[in-house]
Amino acid sequence: MDDALTRIAAALERLSPPPRAAADPLVAPAYVWRDDVLVAARHFSPLPLDLLHGVEAQKEALLANLQRLAARHAAQDVLLWGARGTGKSALVKASVAAVQAAGGALALIEVAADRLATLPRLFDTIAGVDRAFVLFLDDLGFDAVGDARALRSLLEGGAEARPANARLVVTSNQRHLVPRDMGAQERAVNARDVADDQLALADRFGLSLGFHVVDQEHYLGIVRGYAEAHALPFDAADAVQWATRRGSRSGRVAWQYVVDLAGREGRAL
Repeated sequence: MDDALTRIAAALERLSPPPRAAADPLVAPAYVWRDDVLVAARHFSPLPLDLLHGVEAQKEALLANLQRLAARHAAQDVLLWGARGTGKSALVKASVAAVQAAGGALALIEVAADRLATLPRLFDTIAGVDRAFVLFLDDLGFDAVGDARALRSLLEGGAEARPANARLVVTSNQRHLVPRDMGAQERAVNARDVADDQLALADRFGLSLGFHVVDQEHYLGIVRGYAEAHALPFDAADAVQWATRRGSRSGRVAWQYVVDLAGREGRAL
């Protein structure tokens, strides 16, 4: 019986895929942290930084911080928060690419929000590497205050704090990363303590950049910049009608309009 079980186990092991090989952390411009292994991103091609309009102050602050990180100078963990589609994620990727283009030894590692518990293993993987890393957590949010405490420890004061060559860059639609609305039980216990706990995570980020809903003039400026960069015709009325049908104005909607425009013009982007 034991021999049969051994043979079955051996057969199953032969059928299972081999462990994923880890990518060289010194080579690729961007990685994905997947199954506790660094995997080189298949296609890292962010928009050029100068195509991101209306976020000049945020662009300047983030770029300067990442340049310091690449130079191994003191740098901050960063929180980019605000309305959907306002360019938070695009700015992170474009800024990393800009530092790389200038010769900076910097790479991006994208970490899924449900992989926070594995961050200490990622820290071990990159701690001794002669390169700086942006640990990118996109569209992060927590359903409850308690869920955010692990990340607070990783940012500051925990036994497994991130290594000196890495900083967390987080995007979120919520400024405090946790819901503002408290349940009846929380209000009854101690509303002030709960509110302080909500702020505690956001306060761990040394650099916090807000992004806000754009007005029509700003939206058209974004469209115009994209259209000029790709030699496409610019029609303000057409662009406004597109946004009206979509029910919103944002950098994301502007890019979607330009994609549609390029398709109508028989062009590829």
